[in-house]
This record gives sequence, C-alpha cells and structure tokens, in this order.
Amino acid sequence: MEIIISKDSKEASARAAEVVKKQLRDKRASVLGLATGGSVLELYRNLVEMCKKGELSFKKVSTFNLDEYVGMPPTDSNSYRYFMDENLFSKVDIDKSNTHIPNGCAPNVRAYCVQYENKIRLCGGIDLQILGLGADGHIGFNEPSSSLGSRTRVKTLTEKTRSDNSRFFGGDISKVPMHAITMGIGTILDSREIVLLAFGEGKAEAVANMAEGPITASVPASALQLHPNVKIFLDEAAASKLKNKSYYEFVYANKP
Repeated sequence: MEIIISKDSKEASARAAEVVKKQLRDKRASVLGLATGGSVLELYRNLVEMCKKGELSFKKVSTFNLDEYVGMPPTDSNSYRYFMDENLFSKVDIDKSNTHIPNGCAPNVRAYCVQYENKIRLCGGIDLQILGLGADGHIGFNEPSSSLGSRTRVKTLTEKTRSDNSRFFGGDISKVPMHAITMGIGTILDSREIVLLAFGEGKAEAVANMAEGPITASVPASALQLHPNVKIFLDEAAASKLKNKSYYEFVYANKP
C-alpha cells in the first residue's frame, strides 16, 4: 500500500489523475472501475480536462461502476448513472455502450448481481479500480461486517451511510434507499490496480484504521492491505491520524 499525502484535495486529485492517464496510455482498451461521491469529483474534472487537451482518450475504454441504489431509476438525479453522465461520461469521448452501472431496477436483482459479476469477468477484469472511503471504513457499499471475500450483491445500508448520503436527498434520510447493489470486496480485490481517494478530517480515523489497523470485516477498507498494488491519495486532514505519516512522506519523496 502506497500512501501519498498532498497539501490539499486538489493536489491529491491531480496526482491520482496522472495514474489514470498512465493506465489509459499504456492500455487504450483499459477496463476501469469507477466510484461516485464527492471525493472523486475533482479527479473526474482533471480527466475531462486531460481528454479535452488530447492527453488521453476514453474511446476504447470500458467502465464498471461500484454500486447503485436498489429501486433507483437511471433518470433520477440521485442515481449513480445520472452522476456519472453529469460528471464524466457526457464530457469525454467514451462510447456509452461500454459504460456499465448496476441496474437498481432489475426485475430480479439477485440474479442481476451474478450477471454483473460475470460481465466484469468477460471483459477481462478491472485494470484500475477507483475508490472513495466511507467515514466508517466502507468501500463501495460494503458496510462494516461485509465478508472480505464477497462478490457483487445487495447490501442493507447502515444508518450512518444513509445519514451521510442524505445531503444528496435534501437532508431527508427517509428518502435515501435502504438497499444498494455493490461490487463485493473480493470483486474489488480482483482489480489489477487500485486508487483510493479520501479527504477531510472526517475521514482521518477511517484512513488510519484502513492503513494501520488490523485486517477486519469491521473496517472493510482494511482488506486493501492484502492487495499488491494500491495507491492511497490523501490530503493533510485525512492523513492527520496516521501514526507513520512522516515515514509515508519520506518514502514518497525518496521513491527508488
């Protein structure tokens, strides 16, 4: 696990964008795993600008998003399809038919989860997975107690997650769906490379537990310690509770 600490989220997102750019230059037909939420917005803005400048292209890229609310139609402004169209897909040269987001309105959601997992496999697996981090240590919608070997499935969301996400629903937690489709932790760990972004003091404890605590289902992101190629992009606030913060900074400044 490589931990990269930046002065602020803007610098961290720019550094993360360089990792994505390298991936798309090295393999034009890359398969990307994508996330939603505030932590990835600046990253997506950077990728849009890079695409406009001709520094990278999404023409041959395929994407798979981590999650979607059950019962949420793609046209709803709170759906993750809507989020991705608004913040990335409509602004780059990607073929929309190559973008995949879980269908929360599938008639048989459980069977659909198996199909989604198979579709990832048929595309050759995910080359680079982008993640955010929940304040309780969740990744995707893999809430605390999720199996570290889990696959794409339906999860019941915690009160904490629904409360955190209520800001996107006018502050009304009753409007936040109770269930979501999410890639499993095992699915995420199958990715060849992982980039996680976390910003702000509110993520500091989760970051410390993820990177320096024990590997446990109580902190789903701690499973990333098992992956051989993970880059964690943090601002100063999110890194503030890391015991080995100065060492991570030293390592990054003196990479071999």
